[in-house]
Amino acid sequence: MAKPTTAQGGAGAEGQGELRQCMGQLKQAIIAVAAFSFFINLLMLVPPMFMLQMFDRVLSSGSVETLVMLLVVAVGLLIVLGLLEWSRNRVLVRAGGRLDEMLSNRLFDATFFRALRRPDSASAQPLQDLTTLRQFMTGQGVFAFFDAPWTPLFLLVIFLLHPWLGIFATVAAVILFALAYINEVITRQPLGAANAQHNRETDFTNTNLRNAEVLEAMGMTGRLRQRWRSMHNDVLSLQAVASDRSANLTSASKSLRLIAQVGILALGAYLAVEQVITPGVMIAASIIMARALAPVDQAMHAWRGFIGARNAWGRLDEVLRGTPQRGEHMELPEPQGRLTAENLVVVPPGSRTPALRGVDLELNPGDTLGVIGPSAAGKSTLARALVGVWPSYAGTVRIDGAEIEHWNREQIGAHIGYLPQDVELFDGTVAENIARFGEVDSRKVVEAARKTGLHEMILRLPEGYDTRIGISSGALSAGQRQRVALARAVYGNPRIVVLDEPNSNLDQAGDEALVDTIRKLREDGCTVVLIAHRAAILSAVEQVLVLRDGKVATLGSRQDVLNRLTRASSA
Repeated sequence: MAKPTTAQGGAGAEGQGELRQCMGQLKQAIIAVAAFSFFINLLMLVPPMFMLQMFDRVLSSGSVETLVMLLVVAVGLLIVLGLLEWSRNRVLVRAGGRLDEMLSNRLFDATFFRALRRPDSASAQPLQDLTTLRQFMTGQGVFAFFDAPWTPLFLLVIFLLHPWLGIFATVAAVILFALAYINEVITRQPLGAANAQHNRETDFTNTNLRNAEVLEAMGMTGRLRQRWRSMHNDVLSLQAVASDRSANLTSASKSLRLIAQVGILALGAYLAVEQVITPGVMIAASIIMARALAPVDQAMHAWRGFIGARNAWGRLDEVLRGTPQRGEHMELPEPQGRLTAENLVVVPPGSRTPALRGVDLELNPGDTLGVIGPSAAGKSTLARALVGVWPSYAGTVRIDGAEIEHWNREQIGAHIGYLPQDVELFDGTVAENIARFGEVDSRKVVEAARKTGLHEMILRLPEGYDTRIGISSGALSAGQRQRVALARAVYGNPRIVVLDEPNSNLDQAGDEALVDTIRKLREDGCTVVLIAHRAAILSAVEQVLVLRDGKVATLGSRQDVLNRLTRASSA
């Protein structure tokens, strides 16, 4: 992972215009849709031209043969129109799918990268935004933007029928397009604010749901409901403002469009009475004007979707610009487990104050280190830095001599075991969770379970290793969840294992099993770092590091450090 300085530098270069580049790869599809739209709009002239010929030729001449010929030609052209509409829809659907294919993996990685760098703003919103953008691309509303450029073509045809009719239709089109633009301007800000507030409301609700037990036990549900209600009312208020403004203009637009329809018929009737045009021209001009103004009606009805898609575009562009794409690193030889920290300084995401300052550490394969210290001493920060979750602000963390960010993440991840303080298991079976959701190797899964003293407990579950557990792991107790996560950490015989308070939910039997696990890891030549609060668990390690205020206070053999701490406390 890149350090903060390189991440900022890469954001401008790698993320610059990435979304536009993806859209650029869809250029052929967009050109094809535009071409289809041209011929579709051209063929939209078939009904009015058919009507014109019906009034001016068939009815005046009484020729059935002319009627049949006109009908055959019109039906054939309208079938072509239907095929073009079908093709245009298919092209857009596949273009939307292609955009999702190009961006989904990248956005998935970017979402998790942002969660690591900015935990307070962790959200799946970018993936939802991609869905919003894709759905708009494949919906009916987007056709308004492909059909609107051909409105002048229809107005030109009306001008050819008669200049006064053309002038009337042009004035009506200008007024209605102006209303559509005003609608966009006056609804942009409240709709954008409503969407942003809705996202905050959703994140707030999700956080509450994850902590439902605490809320229920301490009677906090009502107070947090009030806070949610306040946020929800803000969303409703902003949406109401935008909807009211849009409804006013949409109603005005609809009325004006109908008035224009009546007006052009009245004008055409007057010109027909004066024998300047024929009745067929009057009817044809009315139909063509309706088609010319159709994109305005489409745009008005699709405006909310357009605003949502535009906001989604802006957020996606920000995510891609601000989140560097991880570079591919050459695969290095499998690590042996030598772990070093050199003058390590770590600043937690969202903070400006270092949580670790000048930490030096060197562990060889098979070494075991216990890390202790008061709260906020930097113990969990050290754990995150050693496994590469948080980048170093200064100094380096090295595995077998190579800086941790120079390792291919997928490669080095298989050789690292990590158990954080907040244990999370994922939706799947016990076996899948232990196997890290890779291909389940039954032998390795059972080996990891046996190594952590978990095998017998798993066999007692309703379906053994195939027992499904959810995100909250309701089928397991807190201690069982922690032990399953420990088995996941040691799965595949990793060379480095970092355990952050692995016994916080364990009973005495669990503590004993944990000590036995650490001894087995040491015998296998695995480097183990153990963050501990209870001194009893330190019997499993050979060295102890004491952190205070983010600095190394003491580092040495277990017995020497514990003796010093005992003398210091008694003094």
